[in-house]
Parts: sequence; structure tokens; C-alpha cells
Amino acid sequence: MAADRKIQIMGIVNITDNSYFAASRCLGADGRPDIQAVTCRVGKMLEEGADIIDIGACSTRPGAEAVGEDEEWRRLAPVLRAVRKAYPEAAISIDTYWSSVVRKAHEEIGDFIVNDISAGEDDPEMLHTVGRLGLQYVAMHKRGTPSTMQSMCDYDDVTKEVSEYFRDFGEKASKAGIRDWILDPGFGFAKTPEQNWQMLRELDRFAGHGHKILVGVSRKSMIYKTFGITPEESLPQTQVLHFAALERGADILRVHDVAEAARTVRAWRLLSLQ
Repeated sequence: MAADRKIQIMGIVNITDNSYFAASRCLGADGRPDIQAVTCRVGKMLEEGADIIDIGACSTRPGAEAVGEDEEWRRLAPVLRAVRKAYPEAAISIDTYWSSVVRKAHEEIGDFIVNDISAGEDDPEMLHTVGRLGLQYVAMHKRGTPSTMQSMCDYDDVTKEVSEYFRDFGEKASKAGIRDWILDPGFGFAKTPEQNWQMLRELDRFAGHGHKILVGVSRKSMIYKTFGITPEESLPQTQVLHFAALERGADILRVHDVAEAARTVRAWRLLSLQ
């Protein structure tokens, strides 16, 4: 029943100056986090219905250059302290692929969700660190680093390939002591526009893994390049894709626009009542 299904909205906060959607950026011109902008954005998202606040200090869009683990932590540390102080009950996820950042963040704020675009591939210590700390973990599919993404053009059935990837990941996660992990198919990462649309059409094929499914399509290139618009113009189509994802089994929507996503979830529930 739609009324009983738990859907979570994850609101995006970027401590960067180069994330593809400018309105999500909270890094000042001096290279320091804009704490006031962060706390205002977080507060607004929580009021609008965000269940999780996803904070990232390095743009992970394809083609972006990594800032390094030390710079990432320099940006993150004051933000995490400020958000935890202002909103002590807020559920936080951290968008990082560095195990050192995970360890430091856990020492600073306690438990949080690790949102790793590399599913542990970019740092060999990541999975063991998450398992040892007992943290919830988002594993995303990609190939290569954000700046050296490898194409999946050679795959006829991208959904099958990504699903098999997560079957293998599940074994690695179990060996590392990770029991609570979330599946993110990685829309926009190493996939052609056609493959992104195919994965969304076939999202329900991932349900067999028995883990929550996170969908991150908000204002992405699969939308704005397809329709010849900008990320700023892509909010209406984003909500269409969010609705489609909910119909196909998405459990978490990672979004820039919380209020609109919350209304989309409500509309889906109203139309799904039996």
C-alpha cells in the first residue's frame, strides 16, 4: 500500500564552488564555507520535508576535479559542527569517498550516513571503516573517477550490468561487516543518456537485491541535455522523473528542491491509494 511505504527525501547541500546547480553551492568567494548559507539552506529543507541532509565538500559531477581529502575535511568540519549544533536531531549524510573523512566526521558528530559515489572502489579502506563504525552506507555505481569516467557504451543491457555489479558489491559489503546499505544506480555516471533513461524505466529490476533504492536525477544532464535547457530550467522535468521513480520502487529521492519533491511524493501517494 502506498500509504504504508516509507519514502525519504534527501536534500543536497554542496560546500563547493563548481557543482552543476549553482543554487546548491554554499562555499564563499574566499574559499571558506558560508556557514550562514548552509544553516539557512538546511533549516529551509527540514521545514519543507527533508528527511536527510546530504552534505558534500567536493563536486562529484562527471569531469570535476577532486579537491583532496584534506581540503574536503577543511570545508566539512565547521559545517558539520554548525549543522549538528543548529539541528541536533537532523539525519545527516556525507557525500565522500575518503575513509579518513568518514573517521574524522564520526569523531566529530557521531553516526551519519556515508554517501560514497565509488562504492568503496576509490579508497580501499572505506568499506572496512564503515563496517567497523557500523554506519549506514550508500553505494553508487560508476566506472572510474569523476574526472576520468569510463563509458558503458559497450553494454547492451545497462540495467543488467549494474544489477550484477551490486550483486558482487553485496558480497564485499558483507565481508566488510556492512549490513545496512542502500543501492544507488548512479544516474549520469559513465552512462549514455539513453542508458540513464533505460535504467529509470527498469528501476524495479533492482528491487531483487533487497536493499533500499536511492535515485539521484535532480536537474541532471539526462534531463537538461535531452531537452536542450539548463539545470536551472529543469525543475518540472525533474519532478516527472521523481514520480516515475516512485512508481518503480524508489525509496529515497536525492534532490535540490525539497518542497517540490515532497509535493511529488504526496501526489504519488494520492494517486496510488487503493
